Amino acid sequence: MRSLIDINDLTKEEIDELLDKAEDIIANPEKYSQKCKGKKLATLFFEPSTRTRLSFEAAMYELGGNVLGFSESASSSSAKGESVADTAVTVSCYADIIAMRHPKEGAPLVASMKASIPVINAGDGGHNHPTQTLTDLLTIKREKGRLNNFCIGFCGDLKFGRTVHSLINALTRYENIKIYLISPSELVIPEYIKDEVLDRYNIEYHETTALESVMPELDILYMTRVQRERFFNEADYIRLKDSYVLTPNKLTSAKKDLAIMHPLPRVNEISTAIDDDPRACYFKQVLNGKYIRMALILKLLEVE
Repeated sequence: MRSLIDINDLTKEEIDELLDKAEDIIANPEKYSQKCKGKKLATLFFEPSTRTRLSFEAAMYELGGNVLGFSESASSSSAKGESVADTAVTVSCYADIIAMRHPKEGAPLVASMKASIPVINAGDGGHNHPTQTLTDLLTIKREKGRLNNFCIGFCGDLKFGRTVHSLINALTRYENIKIYLISPSELVIPEYIKDEVLDRYNIEYHETTALESVMPELDILYMTRVQRERFFNEADYIRLKDSYVLTPNKLTSAKKDLAIMHPLPRVNEISTAIDDDPRACYFKQVLNGKYIRMALILKLLEVE
């Protein structure tokens, strides 16, 4: 039995296999429509979510399975003080696989150590979000036709952005990736990501506060929101929340085939005027998330 807590739990070969499986699901949905008949997914969401929770649920339903769970901690026994470990053991009695989101870093790992069924980390605090990373990789592959030889800019909250941390980790597996890290000085990428990931794997990267200065270089622009829920100080959040707002005029120097990505939800970072631009890929990402989670559920349940 395997769980997925961190993107590094998967080898490059396993990631590529999952992406291929997702593309086969896209091409042949009927082939997979009953693959999880009789199986149950438990969605344990201790923190708000729209896309991640609903895409897991849609994924299981499209595989012919069923879903149970909760969408906020107040409606679970954690509100009475039950531990994550006890919740995981309990839910193992009712379901075949768990998708868990939790505000505390490491909570899904604790759950996976106690559960008798696979646990998927659907986001833990500012730490990790491996299924969003798989979603992002599938989107890049489908938009660019490759997972190597490109320049990507990460823009916004790089300090608390678990999606950014996870994707950078995954991109170290692929060749000739160049990274621009675009953020206010207060929200720069953590030192451990630089030391343990970028420097360790000899990834070329540049830090800047100026998005427009690097725009012509980018093949992919990965926008992120400044996350109110990660701030201890409301004044700091208000000061930083609109540091970067992508508008049509900021794309005048961008490549014609730039892929604009965002893990969503967006607040103000991308103008709605960009939604109709063919370079906007963020709603395609949403759909890709369902397909990659279908592939992952099949893998962890060892369904042929």
